[in-house]
This record gives sequence, C-alpha cells and structure tokens, in this order.
Amino acid sequence: MRIPLDLPKSGSRRFDAVGFGLNTTDIQAVVDGHPEPGDKGPILELVTRPGGQAATAMTACSRLGWAARYVGRFGDDPNGVAGCQILRESGVDIEACETISGATNALSLILVDTLTGQRTVLWSRHPSLTMTPETVPTEAVCSGRVLLVDCHDTAAATMAARSARSVGIPTVVDVEKVRPGIELLLQEIDMIITAEDFPSQLTGTGDLGMALRTMKEAFRATLVCATLGEEGSLAVTDDGEIRTPGFAVSSVDTTGAGDVFRGGFISGWLLGDTAAQMEDVLRYANAAAALNCRALGARAGIPTREEVAQFLM
Repeated sequence: MRIPLDLPKSGSRRFDAVGFGLNTTDIQAVVDGHPEPGDKGPILELVTRPGGQAATAMTACSRLGWAARYVGRFGDDPNGVAGCQILRESGVDIEACETISGATNALSLILVDTLTGQRTVLWSRHPSLTMTPETVPTEAVCSGRVLLVDCHDTAAATMAARSARSVGIPTVVDVEKVRPGIELLLQEIDMIITAEDFPSQLTGTGDLGMALRTMKEAFRATLVCATLGEEGSLAVTDDGEIRTPGFAVSSVDTTGAGDVFRGGFISGWLLGDTAAQMEDVLRYANAAAALNCRALGARAGIPTREEVAQFLM
C-alpha cells in the first residue's frame, strides 16, 4: 500500500523532520535480574545519558540522514546544558528550544535488566518545563516536512499538530498514556503510533486489532500502529491489518527503542517519499528500533542509514 499522504517537496522547508515534546536526562542502572520488592542487589553499571521521546526520535532522524529539529524545554542545570550540547553534536537543530531559569532538567531513573534487556522507568519533571498552547512556537513546529509530537504536554502538542496540519504538514504522534485531552490530540494526527497497551486502555477493547480499528474509525487517521517490542508491530490502514515481525538482535537495552521506531518510521517515509509503501516503512522502523537495542542508552545504538540498509538486505 502506497502511503496516501503527500509530503511537502524535498527542499521546500528548512528541515525534513521536526519533533515537539520531551527530552530527559536518563540515569541508567544495570542490574542482574529485576529486583523483587524488598530485595537488595549490586548495580553492575551506572551511566547518565540523554533520552526523551521527541528528542530521541529526532536524533534517530538525524542519524538516518535527515535534517532534524527538536523543539522543547531544558532546565538550566548541568543536565540541561549537557542535553543541549549532545543534541547539537548529533546534528539536531535546537535553536527553537527554551532553557528555563531555575528549573532542573527532566530526569528518568531506569533499571535495565541485563538478563533480558528490559527496563523499568521512574521519572521526574520540573513544573516550569511544561509547555502550554500559548507557548508553542508555531513557525518552528511548521518548519519541517513532517511533524512528530509526543503526548506529555497534551494541549500544547494538540496546538502544534493543528498548526502543522493547517499548512499541509503531515503529523505523527508517539502516544503511550491516556491523558486528559488525548482524544483532541489524536484528531489532529495522520499517523498514530502507540505503545502496546494504549489502544485497549483508550477504547476498552481487549483485542488489539479491534482496538486499533476502533481508533482508526474514531480519529480518521491514515495509520494506527502499536509497537510490540521484539514481536514487531501491528498496524491498521484503509487496506486492513499489517503485521510486521520484529528482528532478532542481541539486546543490551530496550530503552529508546519505541522512540527510534518513530524516528525510523519518519525516515523510511522520507526515503520513499511519494512512492513510499506502508509495509516497507514499517519494516524500516522495526529494523531501526531493533538495532538501537544493541547498546546501553536511549540513543547509543541508533543506526546510520547505511547500517539499516545493510541489515535489511
């Protein structure tokens, strides 16, 4: 199935992809098996690395060869300073970002199980980092050929997506939690990409395929897709279901895999442009996400365009 949405022409906008939403500082503790309540155990490795949904997805787009911009807020603490610097070094434009005086950067504490590569996430975000519809920089979020939003500041994300759509820019969402106003956000989205549990939580329907179809009908999206970890993804389009198998890799850490899937999806779509086939784009996204699991950290394993092409041969 060819993707029935027109991308703005290459070179018509300053960036290929723009991401609006969350960035974080991730403190990752690697453990030998997930602890039970009341347990004690050693930390095998402790690292501090950047993460966050939209920021990681834009890093993936940049790594995969596209001009990418991130729009969001940082704290003015050392973690925020480091987060800005790392995005710049990754080739992601951050000139539309704000640094909030007196705010600590958003922080995630992540336990990584070395036996499975699975992780448990606890997070904290300073209230001053919250973006509202009035603070959305319209020109910046409309400066790419595709806009990705996440669902953390839902009302602001809705405004960003609505602004992009009004000037012919297709929209993608990374949505993982039912929050107030989430339905209004999803009404502004062309490509809905969700966490595995989200469709059933939103619709009350236990069968994932049926929940995805319910969402597609309700929000009239071109695609509704759930990421399924090592099992790949399940998507619903006008032509029916597309089940895309996952790829077997030696997994070190699954942190950021979903974010890289979104970046991979956008990248695969841009790569195919007007001839992009949905099945190929979903396969590309799954490959990028799988390859990211090779290293510790949300962004450490993000592949290059050449690595994905070789992996898919």
